[in-house]
Amino acid sequence: MDTRLLAPATNDDPVVDAGAFAARLAAAGLRPTRQRVALAELLFGKGDRHVTAEKLFDEATAARVPVSLATVYNTLHQFTTAGMLREIAVDGARVYFDTNTTDHHHFLLEDGEELSDISGAFALGALPPPPPGFKVARVDVVVRLKRDDGG
Repeated sequence: MDTRLLAPATNDDPVVDAGAFAARLAAAGLRPTRQRVALAELLFGKGDRHVTAEKLFDEATAARVPVSLATVYNTLHQFTTAGMLREIAVDGARVYFDTNTTDHHHFLLEDGEELSDISGAFALGALPPPPPGFKVARVDVVVRLKRDDGG
């Protein structure tokens, strides 16, 4: 399998200083607390990426950012509500947060629990009509991959 398919997408212009992160939070209607700014630096300072709360917590711990796992979860959900992140639920137990909020789809490498963007467009079949009083907000496609054993 071509592992370039699983490389994280890159943002051509990642934000690189704390002042810019604070301004970005304020523009999204969030108070730029030290913890939010520090987590925003970890999330958005590396370009577009996919993280779980646990992964971000581990990165924060390694960077000596004093936050609890609960604070990380709360902050990720606040960033999502503010439109700064996109939540990707791949099953009942795993949720990823995507810094790329544009409409796009994903590959999930099941044995490594790695999520990556699918580049380029592809056709979807016809969707069923939504129930009366509802409209389709978006369609999230997650293509699950397993390593090819060559067999």
